[in-house]
Amino acid sequence: MSTNVPDIVGRLELAVEAAREAGWITLEYFRAADLQVERKEDDSPVTAADRRAEEHLRHRIVEAFPDDAILGEELPERPGDSGFRWILDPIDGTKSFIHGVPLYATLLGVEHEGEPAAGVIVVPALDECIYAAAEQGAWYVHGKTPPQPAKVSECKTLADGLFLTSDVATFDKIGRREVYDRLQASMRLSRSWGDAYGYMMVAIGRAEVMIDPVVNIWDIAAVLPIIEEAGGVFTDWQGRRTIHSGNGVATNGLVHDDVLAITR
Repeated sequence: MSTNVPDIVGRLELAVEAAREAGWITLEYFRAADLQVERKEDDSPVTAADRRAEEHLRHRIVEAFPDDAILGEELPERPGDSGFRWILDPIDGTKSFIHGVPLYATLLGVEHEGEPAAGVIVVPALDECIYAAAEQGAWYVHGKTPPQPAKVSECKTLADGLFLTSDVATFDKIGRREVYDRLQASMRLSRSWGDAYGYMMVAIGRAEVMIDPVVNIWDIAAVLPIIEEAGGVFTDWQGRRTIHSGNGVATNGLVHDDVLAITR
């Protein structure tokens, strides 16, 4: 990777600060009785919290790195010529958010020359954060505790592991329900603690497999560097290291081939 590490470190520091701030903004709306929910063209939900949080993220990025490009879920793409692109999801898990479920997250990913180079996942309602940058390790923070190294589990078999996904129905939508059924049958436990929270669970060693049949780039841009720096593996369902295939699977690495044998 041609990433200039000092440049990445500076951007990661901003990403952690800005993601935390955006998360605090979402908490102003979380479980609010008067929360207004709109529907986008693809019928996915959006709220004022999504928009305000993304506006804040963009302001902080433009202020510090005006030549960087920005791609976000809610607002138009902003071009740049620095070689860096920020990929934002102000509320990953909006459906959980609007139902008062605390497993939603704010995501910031940073690409350099098209390569995922840094990522931050903040889970505001649980006061958890995980972040990573290329060759800098992955770090987990809960509350006011000092950052701790994030490491995937050492579980070597599916039969001993925890399998997570965002929405079982998405397997049906792409005609691959057998993938879910086989993984559920192969693993010790399966739960739908999904979206970014599921990927965080893999990165800190609490789960072995997190899989999504359908994702957008802003759902996983932050995830790939975090999983890799924590010692795991992130690929698409065919085993390609990419965030552009529209699906994804993260594991502790030790069971990755076993999962790909099912998804391929």
